[in-house]
Amino acid sequence: MNKASIYETKNRLSQIVSAAEKGEPQIITKNGVETAVVISIEEYKKLTAKKQSLVELLLDNPCHKYGIELDLTRSKDTGRPTIDFSEDAE
Repeated sequence: MNKASIYETKNRLSQIVSAAEKGEPQIITKNGVETAVVISIEEYKKLTAKKQSLVELLLDNPCHKYGIELDLTRSKDTGRPTIDFSEDAE
């Protein structure tokens, strides 16, 4: 990631944009403090794309699309029997 001051950015804007297009984010500083980033439009779209909700993700499942139903019922089996360590137990 390259850094440039606002002054440098004004003088090298074409180079900075070209580097961002190649997937190299460019940090812009103001008075030595990082204040902005130039990124490619593809990266921007990835960052701002609407995320799927859990319901949308499950409905978009290939199994659902092809009519395959999954058995998602919870087993009543509790596993191994518990051991009673009380003094009353025999």
